Amino acid sequence: MNRKTFISRSAMFAAFSAIGNVAIASTNKKHKGKHNVNSSKGGPVVISTWVHGIPANDAAMKVLLSGGSLVDAVEQGVMVVESDKNNTSVGLGGFPDREGIVTLDASIMDQNGNAGSVAFVQGIVHPISIARAVMEKTPHVMLVGYGAELFAKSLGMEQLPNVLTDQTSKAWQEWLKEKKYKPIINIENHDTIGLLAMDANGFVAGCCTTSGLSWKMHGRVGDSPVIGAGLFVDSEVGGATCTGLGETVLRTLASHLAVEKMRDGATPQEACELAINRIVKKHSNYKDFQVGILAINKEGEHGAYGLQKGFNYALHQHGANKLFDATSFLK
Repeated sequence: MNRKTFISRSAMFAAFSAIGNVAIASTNKKHKGKHNVNSSKGGPVVISTWVHGIPANDAAMKVLLSGGSLVDAVEQGVMVVESDKNNTSVGLGGFPDREGIVTLDASIMDQNGNAGSVAFVQGIVHPISIARAVMEKTPHVMLVGYGAELFAKSLGMEQLPNVLTDQTSKAWQEWLKEKKYKPIINIENHDTIGLLAMDANGFVAGCCTTSGLSWKMHGRVGDSPVIGAGLFVDSEVGGATCTGLGETVLRTLASHLAVEKMRDGATPQEACELAINRIVKKHSNYKDFQVGILAINKEGEHGAYGLQKGFNYALHQHGANKLFDATSFLK
């Protein structure tokens, strides 16, 4: 190769290198921009919806720090909330449907992509435990209603009579006077606890449990037990969970959407915002309801976003368990 040819080829190589560097810089800038605000990294980490996530996080983190499994952690975390008779959006203390009957939904996913869920369950204190048993002891993913209750009793779980608490009975009697039905879900009337956990090795699991929308039609099932809607986990990427008006989440499969956006390179915060933006785009009445979404990735970064103001979440990471207000689409 003569000197002239060498100089020409060297210049060409330098030009291609410069173009490549610009492309890489552009890609990095796209995914490390202003929305990447929740960048605290490392596990273990537990994140969950609403203020009742604080005690749930404590229970889940205790399991993780004692060497327990991820599935044990997420299950035992939400069981704390299911057991709270004063919680009117989760468990048997939840507000009933139009007929005065409390029905429960739950789902769980482990770090290997296995999933289990139950819907329209009555009288079982811990529907999340039935969902886990569906995942681990059956070839199925979902059991509903009487069949789920029979399965629970076969495992030794007690079925309680569907008796309302004093608080929920009084609220139902008041509702019966006018029977107005407008499914607004806000900070006073939200549903669901969704909880995600990552261990020190970067594996992710999650679960979601609820008594559903107050005064719903008997038989209504929301997003919480539907894999990909109220909950989705893929340990290669991370996980996401939703709370709020379940019908809107079902129509968009918001949790699955958020995880897939992270797979494509979005940060957890960007993924949450993209999922809420999709809900807004698909619902002209978006100002009439609330949806919140949480996401974490394998690096321990998290995202949180609500459609309206008022969505808060609990984050347990680096030894601290704190409540945060999420940013929102509507200001």
